[in-house]
This record gives sequence, structure tokens and C-alpha cells, in this order.
Amino acid sequence: MNIVCLDLEGVLIPEIWIAFAEKTGIEALKRTTRDEPDYDVLMRYRLDILDKEGFKLADIEEVIGTLDPLPGAVEFVQWVTSQTRLVILSDTFRQFAGPLMAKLGHPTLFCHDLIIDETGRIADYQLRLKDHKRKAVEAFKTLNFETFAAGDSYNDLSMIDVANNRALYCPPERLTTERPELPVARTHAELRQIIESIL
Repeated sequence: MNIVCLDLEGVLIPEIWIAFAEKTGIEALKRTTRDEPDYDVLMRYRLDILDKEGFKLADIEEVIGTLDPLPGAVEFVQWVTSQTRLVILSDTFRQFAGPLMAKLGHPTLFCHDLIIDETGRIADYQLRLKDHKRKAVEAFKTLNFETFAAGDSYNDLSMIDVANNRALYCPPERLTTERPELPVARTHAELRQIIESIL
């Protein structure tokens, strides 16, 4: 019995923070887990910038409303869910992901929550669970699932490393250099081929 565990941003949907950075012209917000492996450091950095610039959740939601899944992602999700179980394990937030998950056909998503104050400001964030991607894959294995995990960045490595089968999807060159043993898919068609080989 198989289960496919995928990262969300950079695999199925665009990087939300990068899209917001491009809309606002704030280059510093283009920093992602590809650049900063420590998620708490990265989020504190982002929230500090939002406070300094006076941006609120509604400003980010406006940008998210203009985004679509990555080319081929909708068809890829449809194929995976027609073959086996799919769970999206993401370090995004429920408030960000909703509109894009609807466009993907509402696959199961495990992610985090934002804490919004009465003015609409993002006051903080709440992790669903520390290192939740790895813990979810480990839990699926205890339920006797044959696990497959794929993602594009450093914050995906803990789940990739504990999965029975694994791949990187469009990772930065630095990551492929550091982890040459991991299979790499550059398109959803290539990722489908890897998954087909283990189903």
C-alpha cells in the first residue's frame, strides 16, 4: 500500500513569498528555505519585514489570488490521486494555501497556521508540529504504507531521508551537489515516471 508525500511550493504551486516579493519590489522577501534552512529564522525575518513595511494578511492574499498552480501540476495531482494516496506536507500556512488548493482539486494538506491580530496583521505563526514533514512520513510507515517523498528544498530533506522512496523536484544546484545520491525530476512527467516505477 503506497502513499505519496509531496512538498507544495516549488513543486505544485509557485513560491508565494517570491510572488509577493515581486509584486511589492521587496527583494529581501525572495529568501526561501532554499537559502535559509532554519525555518524559524526565515519566518522571523519575513515577519519583521512585513511589520516594518506595514503589510497585512490581506496584502498577501491579494497576490495569492492572482496565482495559478505550476504548469502540469493539476494533471499531475489528478494522476497521482487516481493511482494511490496523496498527502501534501508543506511549511506554508492554511490562510495562504486555501485558494491554490482549490485550484488543485483539494488534495489533503498538512501545514501550519498564521496568528492574525484584530487589525489583520500577521502577529506570529503556529507550527502544526516541529519537523512535521518527517514525523508524518514516519507515522505513515508505522501504518504499513510504502512511502514516497519529494520536494525541492532543504526543509524537505528530513521527510525525503526517512521515506522508502524519494526524489528531489527542481532543486537548487547547490542541493543536488550536496546530495548527489538523490534522484532528481525536472518536470512533472519525470516525477510521474519515478512514482510509476515504485507503484
